[in-house]
Amino acid sequence: MNLALRQIGGVLRLEMKRTFLSRRGWWVYFLALGPLLLTLGHWFIEASGLDKGHHSIGEDTLIFAGLFHFYYLRLGIFFGCVGVFTNLFRGEMLDKSLHFYLLTPVRREVLAVGKYLAGLVATVVIFCTSTFLQLAALSLHFEGNEISEYLSSGGWGHLAAYIGVTAAACVGYGGVFLAAGLMFKNPIIPAATVLVWESLNLFLPATLKKVSIIFYLQSMSPLVAPPDASLSALQKLLVTAAEPVPVGWAVVGLLMVTAAALAIAARRARTLEINYSTD
Repeated sequence: MNLALRQIGGVLRLEMKRTFLSRRGWWVYFLALGPLLLTLGHWFIEASGLDKGHHSIGEDTLIFAGLFHFYYLRLGIFFGCVGVFTNLFRGEMLDKSLHFYLLTPVRREVLAVGKYLAGLVATVVIFCTSTFLQLAALSLHFEGNEISEYLSSGGWGHLAAYIGVTAAACVGYGGVFLAAGLMFKNPIIPAATVLVWESLNLFLPATLKKVSIIFYLQSMSPLVAPPDASLSALQKLLVTAAEPVPVGWAVVGLLMVTAAALAIAARRARTLEINYSTD
């Protein structure tokens, strides 16, 4: 056990620089910066007096909830995890360097866990930092007493919850796309399949909703923006209601989905063969 932990730590250290500075993953930073630029633009408009209306910090939190759920979770973090985790193995196959790992006396499962943790650290740092900065930028144009009142009446809890949900999204999607990167040569196919499934969550029966990551992420969120504004009349008729599970059970459900994905990844890693001529 101690040997496995030391080997995981060694793989993690080797992978950190490659994961943060990957040539194939530079666009992940743009996905994380996108909503931050929007919140900074909102602050600039308010600070410059271009917007003559008045709104409360509570209204801005609802706007942020919509941005967070309909872009950040479903698209930004989703595709960021696609880019990082599918390339942990597939990127090295394309670079023809994976055999160096496979020639070392390290179990394939240990290698998969070490690479997963490296991708997890990278995505959590990138996207959680962006989440914090988005919320900070959203509050810049309010007076100090308004911010203090908001924070003292649950704002700190909202901040911690949003950062926690961001990290949880990286945990769940990371496990799924690590497995996808090991099982498929073209990551677009599994990414598109998962995206469609997650997007259809609103319309799925209550039982099937629980076989998705977005259901548990929404259950952990402090605020969930209503989808009605973005749906047509026909789509609203097809929406099925499902009570969110308690946060503790949401965490357990998400970890179960992640554990299943990592088990599939470890199983695939044990039988991994390198053939650079076809990859």
